[in-house]
Amino acid sequence: MNDLRFDNAFLRELPGDPSQAPGVRQVEAAAWSRVRPTPVAGARLLAWSPDVAEAIGFAPEDVLDPAFAEVFAGNALLPGMETWAANYGGHQFGHWAGQLGDGRAIGLGEAIGRDGRRHELQLKGAGPTPYSRTADGRAVLRSSLREFICSEAMHHLGVPTTRALSLVATGDTVVRDMFYDGRPEAEPGAVVCRVAPSFVRFGTFELPYARGDVDLLRRLADFTIRRDFPHIAPGEGRFGDWFVDVCERTARTVAEWMRVGFVHGVMNTDNMSILGLTIDYGPYGWIEPYDPDWTPNTTDAQGRRYRFGWQPRVAHWNLGRLAQALSPLFADTAPLQAGLEAYGRVFAEADRAAQARKLGLSRLDDDDLPLLQDLLTLLHDGEADMTRFYRALGTYVPERPPAPALLETFHDGASRVAGVLADWLRRYDARLERDGLGPAQRQARMQQANPLYVPRNWLLQEVIEAATAGDMAPLRTLQEVLRRPYDEQPGRDVHARMRPDWARDRAGCSMLSCSS
Repeated sequence: MNDLRFDNAFLRELPGDPSQAPGVRQVEAAAWSRVRPTPVAGARLLAWSPDVAEAIGFAPEDVLDPAFAEVFAGNALLPGMETWAANYGGHQFGHWAGQLGDGRAIGLGEAIGRDGRRHELQLKGAGPTPYSRTADGRAVLRSSLREFICSEAMHHLGVPTTRALSLVATGDTVVRDMFYDGRPEAEPGAVVCRVAPSFVRFGTFELPYARGDVDLLRRLADFTIRRDFPHIAPGEGRFGDWFVDVCERTARTVAEWMRVGFVHGVMNTDNMSILGLTIDYGPYGWIEPYDPDWTPNTTDAQGRRYRFGWQPRVAHWNLGRLAQALSPLFADTAPLQAGLEAYGRVFAEADRAAQARKLGLSRLDDDDLPLLQDLLTLLHDGEADMTRFYRALGTYVPERPPAPALLETFHDGASRVAGVLADWLRRYDARLERDGLGPAQRQARMQQANPLYVPRNWLLQEVIEAATAGDMAPLRTLQEVLRRPYDEQPGRDVHARMRPDWARDRAGCSMLSCSS
């Protein structure tokens, strides 16, 4: 475990905060501040990702050594680790929020893994930083467990994402008012170690732009291209090529969100990865009764800015804020406009390709768009479980009455939509007849596009309650199930169920807050 090699380029190549004084402050002309994690009372490993550990260079015996939990709770450091919090700003719910920064995330270093790749290790919930504002820098078990499970699940779903190495209990309690209703409670604390090639985000560039610090802005951009986008050729056109790349990566990731039914819940610009990764898992959710207007975030309940169906346009808006932030690096706006246009083009292509795969078609033509739109209207009107409907559609045999498996995916509206579904299936049958894929190819294509298992909020809530009571078995089981989300897993039917009635309005099972 002490043999890891670190190359902490972010600290080495970018200016840092000259002050190491404790307390919250505005940090000018600096990309980071040195800060040490705050020790915890009783570090205990709850869960870990074997493939992330292996990629970094940890053997199983390393992870199971009590010293591992001490490091990844924030009580100790390995040789070569340097700790810091990053400085950035952002637009939150459409409004400029000024300096934000890593308020409860502390970087441990950039490990060069056994796989030869860069793995930035970051503790979330390891104590206060200069960017914590009025918060304590800690995280509770429920939110940490949700991030651990979902980031790993997204990876196995094939969605670009940050990863998670470990989930460690702290032995301390953290006071949180989960729904901001004046009823705070003491909850068990935890720290998740999240992993990514880079945690640079849109807001990293917005803050120096807002402050008129063009020198830092340019240094950040050149550093990010050099370290994280080595395929971008140096020269005068590098910033334009880079921005187009960022826009295209973002487009492909959001198309994947729409494919699997993921709702981020808080798509602020400080929660948007420059690498196009899914980042900062907070009040996320999964479309269960299909509703493009659904948001899982209680803070967003009134305006629904971050609802499922708006995610593509919000990503475009966020890229517009990034373009504005980068504008001092450009002589004219044409390259920035080209990037935004690339976003729209690439998203449309990626989304159409994903929807074709979900329907088992070799391609989705313009003439097929009414068929798709009518299906989405049907799913909404009948409150269909999106995940289960598409999975059941993959077993549908044309020219037969609608299979019970399809009708059973509607929560309350099966009787209302049975006739409409039959009509739609006749049109679908005709479209399949014209397609070049045979039945076996179609079903295989659909099975790899439509997961059977996703981390539904109510499933996670059951695991959280068990873990809080000291039972880690449900967590380990769910973790294993979600490693193979597209495969039938005998005996795991409970993890593919539709949302039960008791979970419709229960705290943590549908709507969540940003409370951690």
